[in-house]
Amino acid sequence: MNWDDTTDAAADERLVGPVADREDQAVEAALRPKDLGEFIGQEKVREQLDLVLRAARARGATADHVLLSGAPGLGKTTLSMIIAAEMEAPIRITSGPAIQHAGDLAAILSSLQEGEVLFLDEIHRMSRPAEEMLYMAMEDFRVDVIVGKGPGATAIPLELPPFTLVGATTRAGLLPPPLRDRFGFTAHMEFYEPGELERVVHRSASLLDVEIDPAGAAEIAGRSRGTPRIANRLLRRVRDYAQVKADGLITRDIAAAALAVYEVDARGLDRLDRAVLEALLKLFGGGPVGLSTLAVAVGEERETVEEVAEPFLVREGLLARTPRGRVATPAAWAHIGLTPPRAQAAGNGQGDLFGA
Repeated sequence: MNWDDTTDAAADERLVGPVADREDQAVEAALRPKDLGEFIGQEKVREQLDLVLRAARARGATADHVLLSGAPGLGKTTLSMIIAAEMEAPIRITSGPAIQHAGDLAAILSSLQEGEVLFLDEIHRMSRPAEEMLYMAMEDFRVDVIVGKGPGATAIPLELPPFTLVGATTRAGLLPPPLRDRFGFTAHMEFYEPGELERVVHRSASLLDVEIDPAGAAEIAGRSRGTPRIANRLLRRVRDYAQVKADGLITRDIAAAALAVYEVDARGLDRLDRAVLEALLKLFGGGPVGLSTLAVAVGEERETVEEVAEPFLVREGLLARTPRGRVATPAAWAHIGLTPPRAQAAGNGQGDLFGA
């Protein structure tokens, strides 16, 4: 099993996990904006992409190939659909893990229509033979299909209609330079500001026919970890709570009470996040402590702590990675409500016995 699949599964189990489950996929289909004007956030990306698409339409040509990078749940799939809609073209959706042989890619490419948008999610997980075939397809709109084996093998050139490839990746650094260079437009999706997420929550509430006041939307947005997908998921869980425990209107108090039930705190930390911080603070005096030791302390796999919990904790400034191990920051002590040891507060560090 690919390790990405394992960490994705761990993220799926969390209410604040960024990976979409089946329920998310069904709801997102109804909530997705249809054009760039409806798309909230990512101002620079929207402005740049709008210029690219308008210029292509004015020339009567297909749009340049587009590479979108960023964390899950920020809108890469939505933007790919908007690109197809703006270009009035059909869209074909597949993913890197689904293309394990060059023949798989050749079958998809040979069936494309002129101007069609091919959305390739998690493009960094595509097999190397397929990746090398994609180089020629993107640049020359041609692929060589190998017929036969050994000395008698023959390469048959297959001309492709002009198309637009939209690649999405959560790990742009894993893409080889020859592939990155073939994209005419690249964009990095940033995490959303709370104000932008409030607009996302209000829009989604309207589409879901949910009553919510500004304070309730702000409470949900503040716990959404900068990710629209998480904001929409929290909104649905708060909606359920409001319907069962209240009159259906989502206020700040209702949102806070609902998310307390689901163990999502004011900064968006869930059970796993707090378990990591509490182990680091209470058992190891704030660190430094090795990753494996920390994972054992919270009863999780090393990779789960590193790939699922740590990125958000580091981004929030609650945890730091050092050559000697993981270290809690003053903000972590404050968030958990503990007082750091005197040496920790003085910056001398603690827990030398637990260094990585």
